[in-house]
Amino acid sequence: MPLDSIADRLEQVWLYLLLPLWLLAGFGDWCCHRVQRIERSAGLKESLMHLLMLAELGGGLLAALLLETNAAALLLLLAACLAHELTTWWDLVYADSKRHIPVAEQWVHSLQLVLPWAALATLAVLHWPQIMSPDWTLRWRPPPLPAGYLMALGTAGLLLAALPFAEEAWRCARARHGP
Repeated sequence: MPLDSIADRLEQVWLYLLLPLWLLAGFGDWCCHRVQRIERSAGLKESLMHLLMLAELGGGLLAALLLETNAAALLLLLAACLAHELTTWWDLVYADSKRHIPVAEQWVHSLQLVLPWAALATLAVLHWPQIMSPDWTLRWRPPPLPAGYLMALGTAGLLLAALPFAEEAWRCARARHGP
C-alpha cells in the first residue's frame, strides 16, 4: 500500500474515530458525574477542574484542526496533553478524597486519558519529517479541513462537552449557595 494511502487512512482514523470517541467519552464522564450528583460531594472545585481540562484540550484540538501540523503545532499539542494530564491527576486526587469513583467512570477516564495521546501520536507519525527537521512557524492548515466537518465537530463539541460541563458547573455553584 502506498504511503500516501496509509497517511490518508491514519488521518481519517484521527478525524472520524479518535476525535468523536473522545467527545463521547467526555459526555460519558458528564453522565457519570450527573448520576453521582457531584454537586453534593466534590462540588464546584471538581467541576471547575473539568472545565479547565476541557479548555486545555479544546485549545489543543483547535490548533490541530486549524493549524498546519508542523513542529510548532505538535509542541502546542504536547503542551496541551501534558497540561491535561497534570490537571487530571489533580482532579482525581481531589475527587477520590470527596466521593466514590465507580468503575464505569474510571473506564471513561481511561479513554479520556489515552485518546489525546493517541491523537498526538497519530499526528506525529503522519508528520514525522517535522520531528526530524522542525519548522517552528505557526501557519493556517493548507488546505483547511472542510467547513462541514468543522461545523459538525464544533456542534458535537458544544453539545457533548461544553454545554454539559457548563451545566455541571452551574449545578455545582447553585448547590454551593443553596437553592
